[in-house]
Amino acid sequence: MYVKAQLFLGISIIAAIAFVGCIFELASGEPQWGTTLTLTILVGSLPLTVLTFLHAVKLAKASMKE
Repeated sequence: MYVKAQLFLGISIIAAIAFVGCIFELASGEPQWGTTLTLTILVGSLPLTVLTFLHAVKLAKASMKE
């Protein structure tokens, strides 16, 4: 179960990096992939970051009890 927690944590990290990258792209004024796609990634990556991080913590806590 600990491996699953690491996988979810990795997904959370990648989504967080995508979120921050989208903020920088939008701040530059002209995103490379266009505003619509960058905003879509931005809006999708924030909940993905939070949900996968919380799930990873839950799985890690559960594996510590075993």
